[in-house]
Amino acid sequence: MPDMKTLLLATCALSGAAILAQTSMPPAHYMSAEDIARGIEQTSGDRPGMAVGRFINNDDYRINMIHRTEAAGAIIHEVGTELHYIVDGGGTLVTGGTIVRPADGGRATVEGGTAQQVSAGDAVLIPEGTPHWYSAVNGSVTYLEVRF
Repeated sequence: MPDMKTLLLATCALSGAAILAQTSMPPAHYMSAEDIARGIEQTSGDRPGMAVGRFINNDDYRINMIHRTEAAGAIIHEVGTELHYIVDGGGTLVTGGTIVRPADGGRATVEGGTAQQVSAGDAVLIPEGTPHWYSAVNGSVTYLEVRF
């Protein structure tokens, strides 16, 4: 007779398989580097200083390749932890603190946050509810953004 741990693992595996069978979720989502680059090129005019190559965006997670050529306004995601993996370039990422919105409607900034220089190969995990802001870009910065 199987032990309790084996029964529990088998039950979890069968439950997971049943849930997957009920959804139309594919076993994987593949997008080539060329597809992502094309997505970045197609959106380069949408926002000044920023282009987005959308990989997948749904209710559970968002995966994008972001290319910035200039600093952006500070933002906060009340729902969704975010991972930035820097693939090219670099800049200054400010996290934490408080978002300050100028009365004249200019770009929001962060006051009292922690500034960190980021460059290719670095990864930053930004918990939900945390203000963040690329206050400076060194030429450009490209990063894989995963929000879940």
